[in-house]
Amino acid sequence: MPNNPRFAPETARPDLLRRVEVVAFPAVQMLDLTGPLQVFASANDTLTEAGRAPHYALHVVAREGVHVTASSGLGLTTEVLSPLDVTLDTLVIAGGPGVDAAAADPALVDWIRTRARSARRVTSVCTGAFLLAAAGALDGRRATTHWSFCTELARRFPAVRVEPDPIFVRDGSVWTSAGVTAGIDLALAMVEEDLGRDVALAVARYLVVFLKRPGGQAQFSTALSLQVADDKFGALHAWISTHLAQDLSLEVLAEQVAMSARSFSRHYRETTGLTPARAVERLRVEEARRLLSESQLPVKRIAQRCGFGSEETLRRSFLRLLATTPQDYRARFGSAKQGQIHSSNKGK
Repeated sequence: MPNNPRFAPETARPDLLRRVEVVAFPAVQMLDLTGPLQVFASANDTLTEAGRAPHYALHVVAREGVHVTASSGLGLTTEVLSPLDVTLDTLVIAGGPGVDAAAADPALVDWIRTRARSARRVTSVCTGAFLLAAAGALDGRRATTHWSFCTELARRFPAVRVEPDPIFVRDGSVWTSAGVTAGIDLALAMVEEDLGRDVALAVARYLVVFLKRPGGQAQFSTALSLQVADDKFGALHAWISTHLAQDLSLEVLAEQVAMSARSFSRHYRETTGLTPARAVERLRVEEARRLLSESQLPVKRIAQRCGFGSEETLRRSFLRLLATTPQDYRARFGSAKQGQIHSSNKGK
């Protein structure tokens, strides 16, 4: 971002800056911390470029203070946890592999609990939701976290209403975001609320990200749950992937693994957490996504090739699983060449 204001810059008054504290801990996920931090810093740069005073005073704080090593091995210089009487605008709790150890630290949890009550806005990134939940800040509220940890968050904290698909969730003054890069989406939304759409859009353009990302986090996790599940049905999944256009009824799948339909249905759900029908749907959507982004095939042909039968059935599955349509998905995730030929294929 250029540092040559075209206008005489306003004088920044420290007492008017909104204090943002990002909480770090040993084995914090680096991008959980730096993503939102860069959004706020770029918002300050955008304001300065326009001759306006910066808006945010940014602080990375930690229980240990001075030095924290992230999960990537990179060292961070941090400040000690701020005094409880210091005015705080936004509290950001990062996530990472070290979040369980952080949540087991009574002093840190107590500090977060107290600061959350006095801050204007409280947020978490990815698994930072576990730390917020341990402090009681999510009780009775809607919240989200990384898609692969949503079930665990709901199990550990039944008072939290966990929503697995949104990129981020706002419930009053408490904001939670999905996995890793979703912290950038969340921070952009906060900048838009604070400084308006023009500033938020300028930051998004500078960072080369969506101001509002289409769809939910399910679009980035479809079929991944099958890949990390017990390999008991790995061969079946490989077979399904090469026979998507064929009959994949319960009876056909059960025959492939030499089990009765009833026994297969029960064991499959216990292993993957999905019914066979839902798993097949997800694998078909996964292949449709690939074809939409990599091929020139019309949507109708893709629907047939992936076993949906009709374009409308494909559209309903996309809306249910990805919160977007096949056409919108191709427009956003297809190559530039695909975008150019999309209009010529429309309606075919």
